[in-house]
Amino acid sequence: MKIDLLAIGVHPDDIELSCSGTLLRYVAAGKTVGLLDLTRGELGSRGSAEIRDREAAESARLMGAAFRENLGMADGFFEHSQDNLLAIIRVLRRYQPEIVLLNAVRDRHPDHGRAAKLEADACYYSGLLKIETYEADGTPQEKWRPRAVYHYIQDRHLEPDFVIDISEVIDRKMEVVSAFGSQFYNPKDQQYTDQPQTPISGKQFFDYLRATAATYGRAAGYDYAEAFHVQRTPGVRDLFALD
Repeated sequence: MKIDLLAIGVHPDDIELSCSGTLLRYVAAGKTVGLLDLTRGELGSRGSAEIRDREAAESARLMGAAFRENLGMADGFFEHSQDNLLAIIRVLRRYQPEIVLLNAVRDRHPDHGRAAKLEADACYYSGLLKIETYEADGTPQEKWRPRAVYHYIQDRHLEPDFVIDISEVIDRKMEVVSAFGSQFYNPKDQQYTDQPQTPISGKQFFDYLRATAATYGRAAGYDYAEAFHVQRTPGVRDLFALD
């Protein structure tokens, strides 16, 4: 199954918070989108890994993703290791995405920047012929390197290299984020009222998400946008295609 775009996050909900508007746009345009989580977010203060598994599945359904997989790495303690690189490489070679979206290159949460390096290195190594990987049934995989790799911006406000207009899907993005009811403001579900309060569990966090999208969009003339970094200089074939 070859897909157009793969989004990778170290925690379930990283993708939703940072690039789900972009994914929603491309799904609506007929592109195939896949989601990959490195961990189950088991160190999160609220809920549990089992709850987040269910929430992640519901979010993927709302987003229209072709699949969502979880590699089960250790939340907070995953390493930049051969085993973890190979686990990501197997997914890249299985689905052969043209474009891959990765965690922020640096952020408040230390997992995000560490994961970004691991993910980006896997995208490179996936294109090396002499690294051999296999499907579960023993079928050898072909080498594959994505055409482009971009890092979404997360909690810290960083100067972006480019932004994507998500004005038409901002409400749907909020719906997708809200699928993680154990993590975010969820007054309809009383089981979370006695859970620890965190920087993202209050009602004001949704206001922050909209304000951040509005801030990133303003410079480009959009109502709302999501922001990205590049690690190599992108090429432009048509000046008239730039907003």
